[in-house]
Amino acid sequence: MILDIVFAAGCFWGVEKHFENIDGVIDAVSGYAGGNYENPNYDQVLSYRNMQSKDFYEFLKTLGFADETLKEKTKDIVNHTEAVKVTYDSTKVSSEKLIKSFWEIHDPTQKNRQGNDVGNNYRSALFWTNDKQKSIAHKTKSDFQALLTANGYGKIVTEIQKLDKFWPAENRHQDYLAKNPNGYCPDHSTGIKFIPVKDNELLAQSISQTNEIITPLMGKEILVVNSEDINTCFFCLHFKADVVSKYQGSTPLRSATKSTIKDFDIDEVIATPTIFFIENGKQVSKHEGSLKPIQFYEQLGKFKFGESSEEYNVAFNKGTDPRFCQKYDLFKNTGEGQFVDALSGQPLFDTKYRFNSGTGWLSFTQPVNEQVYEKPDYSYGMNRVEIKSKSSDIHLGHVFNDGPDGKSRYCINATVLEFRPAKDS
Repeated sequence: MILDIVFAAGCFWGVEKHFENIDGVIDAVSGYAGGNYENPNYDQVLSYRNMQSKDFYEFLKTLGFADETLKEKTKDIVNHTEAVKVTYDSTKVSSEKLIKSFWEIHDPTQKNRQGNDVGNNYRSALFWTNDKQKSIAHKTKSDFQALLTANGYGKIVTEIQKLDKFWPAENRHQDYLAKNPNGYCPDHSTGIKFIPVKDNELLAQSISQTNEIITPLMGKEILVVNSEDINTCFFCLHFKADVVSKYQGSTPLRSATKSTIKDFDIDEVIATPTIFFIENGKQVSKHEGSLKPIQFYEQLGKFKFGESSEEYNVAFNKGTDPRFCQKYDLFKNTGEGQFVDALSGQPLFDTKYRFNSGTGWLSFTQPVNEQVYEKPDYSYGMNRVEIKSKSSDIHLGHVFNDGPDGKSRYCINATVLEFRPAKDS
């Protein structure tokens, strides 16, 4: 069956591009919806975006309104949103998949804006065309709100209403990013995703949760307290899939339930998951609810390194080790093995690509298995390429094009690494 649905999630160029690339979508058209005036155009929608502003009233004066009639003429105007009408084949892509994608591609908690795009024309809205879409929209809104709340976001402010009329935008706005590949296309997503809680792999992982009594370890550790039946805790599964199942760090991380923990000096568990950062059995800090990997590793960094430490400054403030620092001396001539992310434990660099650059920082010609990513860095008036860890998002160093034999030189801070000998790699 061929159906229509209309989404508003900020600037319509990026929204149109997103839905055009989903299999089963027949067409995505940029336009305007949700207002109460006829034949809207782009300039009009932009001008109406801040209806009580001085600029708005100046605009109305150009249309011939006298000062004393401005408020009376405009008090009942409802502006249109920048929206995208998605036409799709429901036998090839479900309404639920499209609506879930809508929630994921923007921040529905922002009122009358998306990022730096401010105005009521950028407000979040969903316009349904049949009762099934309406039901799915409200159900997924409730589910997504729970996820957002668990990750520290506020209340969803998205309008959900029946589509009255959709007005296609001017031709210059259709397929804008296809015509202008380097055009404006910001990412306003929260990073929160719907999790397939019935996925066999996730459920298999959850079933393996131990029921053994857990007592404190000496030193630092992480304790994740889940629901007694983890399969019933959406957020527990979420955190397990995103963080726990991938964690390889040297700080011990254990999962438990409230009934299986003993002799810990920690707060009462009132929500799951609760993530405790513990030293010698005593709580140092905690977080109630799921965390995204980046959030988890920043909290782990504070716990493991300390906020005033050199390691924390390098990892989270883009600091730099002193040349020939103590850890550099430890790592410059190790045996065979891998250098891993000091927080996540994921392998980053291998000794077979290490060389002595004479700079006083660890140097490699390449990373391991695409576990790092590059980012432009214009700090201090320089034009450099920053290297960050994919798993934890911590700062590692920079890459330069002056390595041996025409290769790259990855100049890496030793303090944010740990060494894993080859026999343990």
